[in-house]
Amino acid sequence: MSKKKFIQRDISWLSFNARVLQEANDPSVSLKQRIRFLGIFSNNTDEFFRVRVATLKRMVEYSAKRKALNMHMEEHPQKVLDEIHTIVLQQQNEFNRIWEGILEELKQEKIFLVDESHLNDEQLAFVKKYFDDTVRVNVIPLMIESLPQMPYLRDKSIYLGVVMRKKNSAYQQKYALIEVPAKAVGRFVLLPSKNNEKNIMLLEDVIRVNLPNIFSLFEYDYFSAHVFKVTKDAEIDIDNDVSTTFVEKIEKGLKNRRKGKPVRFVYDKEMDAGLLEYLIRRLNLNRKSNIIPGGRIHNFRHFMDFPDVFSHNTEKRKPFTHPALANSLRVTDVIVKQDIILNFPYHSFNTVIDFLREAAIDPDVRSIKITAYRLAPKSKIINALINAARNGKEVVVMLELKARFDEEANLEWKKVLEEEEGIKVLLGVPRMKIHAKLCIIKKRIKNKIIQYGFVSTGNLNEDTAKVYGDMCLFTANRNVMADINRIFRYLENWKLGTTPLKACKSLLVCPTNMRNEINALINKEIKNAKAGKKAGITLKLNSLSDVLLIEKLYDAAAAGVKIQLIVRGIFCAKMDFGKMSKYAKAISIVDEYLEHARVMIFENENKPKIYLSSADWMVRNLDHRVEAAIPVLDEHLKQEIIDIINIQLSDNVKARILDSELLNEYVPHTGKKLIRSQIETYFYLHKKTQQQIEISSN
Repeated sequence: MSKKKFIQRDISWLSFNARVLQEANDPSVSLKQRIRFLGIFSNNTDEFFRVRVATLKRMVEYSAKRKALNMHMEEHPQKVLDEIHTIVLQQQNEFNRIWEGILEELKQEKIFLVDESHLNDEQLAFVKKYFDDTVRVNVIPLMIESLPQMPYLRDKSIYLGVVMRKKNSAYQQKYALIEVPAKAVGRFVLLPSKNNEKNIMLLEDVIRVNLPNIFSLFEYDYFSAHVFKVTKDAEIDIDNDVSTTFVEKIEKGLKNRRKGKPVRFVYDKEMDAGLLEYLIRRLNLNRKSNIIPGGRIHNFRHFMDFPDVFSHNTEKRKPFTHPALANSLRVTDVIVKQDIILNFPYHSFNTVIDFLREAAIDPDVRSIKITAYRLAPKSKIINALINAARNGKEVVVMLELKARFDEEANLEWKKVLEEEEGIKVLLGVPRMKIHAKLCIIKKRIKNKIIQYGFVSTGNLNEDTAKVYGDMCLFTANRNVMADINRIFRYLENWKLGTTPLKACKSLLVCPTNMRNEINALINKEIKNAKAGKKAGITLKLNSLSDVLLIEKLYDAAAAGVKIQLIVRGIFCAKMDFGKMSKYAKAISIVDEYLEHARVMIFENENKPKIYLSSADWMVRNLDHRVEAAIPVLDEHLKQEIIDIINIQLSDNVKARILDSELLNEYVPHTGKKLIRSQIETYFYLHKKTQQQIEISSN
């Protein structure tokens, strides 16, 4: 990407993660939430290294193929990696500063993180018993000096590097590794406490206490142990062996991922220098391996589930039933009569589950077809589909095996659905992800076929629906249903080509017509602006990095089109380029819920065209995925979306200004009413429900 016209994608993403760090530093946010944001920041950083840094390292390694890998990247990837390294170190220092401040605030609430050197006799006895009863069976010490090859280190685990010797001799010391079994046991241990105190110990410190016990065979009397972790390349290479099935390729790719090259080594800066040098050498790390010194605690992502020991818990806003469904026994009866939009997490996701459960037991339902990208671990969606199959319905599930980090879970769901329940499972299209969120249900009443379903911006996952802001449009519109049928026809027979996708008339679909339709919609706004008519484009996205569409927005601004952008994450447009600073406004909202919905609004001469979409404005979404955007046709629903987007555009509490300098400055609120859009949206939607209940009761 030209530096003059665009912000480099990965640098922009780090700026988003800095906004997450801002939330952890915000004193108006509860302590529990601030700790959670530190966990989110840590998890985001890990994933960034696994995917983006790993990709850049591959590009350095295969520099001859660099243009083929990323045609828009003019900067050399090593230069980007160097800039990333600098920013990440700065962010890690800020992280450490924020965490130190939070520790002080925890002490004021009588909440203490206790390490192995601050246990009283009762706590020491408790920790030793807890280790013997719960932890010991999950601890496998590795004497690494005696192993010809360095043992396989898990990507998402933390390890204790142990040094042991006799106190009266610096010689004859041994090194060992212990994987901290946080997944099996849990990271946090609540200790016996008095005087209204809450004492919490981390699992690695429990292990530290018991090192003499673990290594009693050697009769050492000195032990030191420090945490480190290795982040690995998470890309899955799909080989071209025609003799293997797609499932076998994914399984092989997952095994190879476990052997991925290290892209980052993070360690406790207090680690024994000899052990550190030994680990770096045995892991074949070098100066360019992102060797990052840190504090005592790593894998902070576990802190997203920090124990609920806080005295000042604010009551969480609870999701509520959509007003159109408040007095209806069946979701289906409402949807066949009118379109409705569920706004998660404000509206209850139970409606989606009820919708599928109704279809599962409805004797008139003949078939259910649905796409699944990321499912909850104990998915109620899957349970409803299994129930439908057992009740004799034809069930077709498009299960995306290439959903990054969900590959293993989706392979397990495939086994359950296909092998145990006999459900037809579609596994996607080579070199393309199925990211569209679609469902269509077909029922026959006498001789009449009725079809209804939904198109969503988010995953069918009841867990993430509690914290992800998404929109799901339920409809029985015939044109929409015809297009969903066309998409499934393609998914079931992709070898015959994309003709069914090209035939879609109502939905905007990737990779066939969405890009061209968006261009046409922008061109119309440009034409109207040049003719002196009202012209505007409002977009709500997760990411905006597609160079061609960004240039199209530059053209629109140059023509005088009013542009309003709400972009949570990657934002590669330069707001000081051309006339963007005059005609465009861009903000990012980071708050309690993850803003995940994609909405496109085109002014269209005072007759707004509005779409809800699963696709971000990125090359991968528009050209290499199957995506769907649904037009909102009902005028009341259009107004509801416009109202919600306007609330977000008015946010002056959690909105940051997106600019070319990546300053992440908050939108100023001097002299204005404070508007925190997620709170205002909750009240806006909740008020509609209350009004509907009052109308019904009268």
